[in-house]
Amino acid sequence: MCEDLEKTYNELLAEYQKTIAEKMAAEDYLQYNEILFSAHSLGIEGSSYTINDTKALKELGLGVVPQNKPLVETMEMLDHFHAYEQMLAAVQSPLTEDYVLSLHATLTHHTISYRHPGASPGEYTTMDMGAGDTLFGDHEQLIKRVPDLLAHTERAIQKGLPPMFTAAIFHGHFIYLHPFRDGNGRMARLLSNKILLQAGHPILIITRESKEEYVRALKLFHKDSAEYLVAFFYESAIKRMREEMEEKKRNTIKGLSFLL
Repeated sequence: MCEDLEKTYNELLAEYQKTIAEKMAAEDYLQYNEILFSAHSLGIEGSSYTINDTKALKELGLGVVPQNKPLVETMEMLDHFHAYEQMLAAVQSPLTEDYVLSLHATLTHHTISYRHPGASPGEYTTMDMGAGDTLFGDHEQLIKRVPDLLAHTERAIQKGLPPMFTAAIFHGHFIYLHPFRDGNGRMARLLSNKILLQAGHPILIITRESKEEYVRALKLFHKDSAEYLVAFFYESAIKRMREEMEEKKRNTIKGLSFLL
């Protein structure tokens, strides 16, 4: 299953890069992705920020905060912008504990102490945790495995394993190590995209609409069925590339229609 998806992905990737990514100014393409990625990544966590809300906040900052948005959601979005930009600036850096802790400190700078009194940005959790119907393992033992996961992932990158496969496997393990009091999902999505961007691949956007399927794939990963999460990553990327290329074709035809 995953071999066929990998082949389809690689075939679409070349066309997508040529017709979408390389046709836009680099800065515009990065901001376009930042807005979409941020809106959906925080949407998965329950944020009420829409793509248009996110775009307005990115472009205008706190001067124009969308109405009826909780301050904590606004600060989370601003922190996510900063973390995304920090990740981009060091995208070729190796995955180390210092890198991860620094990124988490930026991601949760203004909000972690509000959501979890006693927790600090850039520091591992000091207690066991659960999420939904999942009870995570002993936090002390799991945190000790973080360096191993990072080193294993770096070796996979250096070996040249398929970036989407590496990103998905890393993602699943990071979620179940759950090393932070808050921000584990956002961190996993940021770091998975670092792996992809480092290899020259587009951002993977897991949409808020696909949250149920995403959570299911993570649960199956936890039951030693990694292929479902790998397939979900490939399918999400394929879907996005196809939709954006089709949208561009439609809008090109529509733009020329007045001449017909």
